[in-house]
Amino acid sequence: MGFDQYHEPANELPEETRTFARMIVSLTEECEAINWYEQRIAVEKDKDARAIMANSQEEEFKHFGMDLEFLLRRKPAWKATLQRILFTTGDIVQRGEQGEEAGEKAQGS
Repeated sequence: MGFDQYHEPANELPEETRTFARMIVSLTEECEAINWYEQRIAVEKDKDARAIMANSQEEEFKHFGMDLEFLLRRKPAWKATLQRILFTTGDIVQRGEQGEEAGEKAQGS
């Protein structure tokens, strides 16, 4: 993706926004890598190769989690939203609605 990640002139964006954009791109790249490994593992017949790929995919999960946590620490409304959705039980859509309300409240809307 390179420097095409910006929709506004990069030199006009504050450093914090440029860092945020980099982390969003990194999160996206981790998602893509997780998906690629999932597909490779699904078709790989060699047990040892699958094990190596699965180990690599676990690393991508870890990186995804770290990227997401970085972003959530900087976006309290996002964190409030996701706390109502992730690691919960019950209807996911209903939890999403509750999360949206929590995020709006955290943002002061």
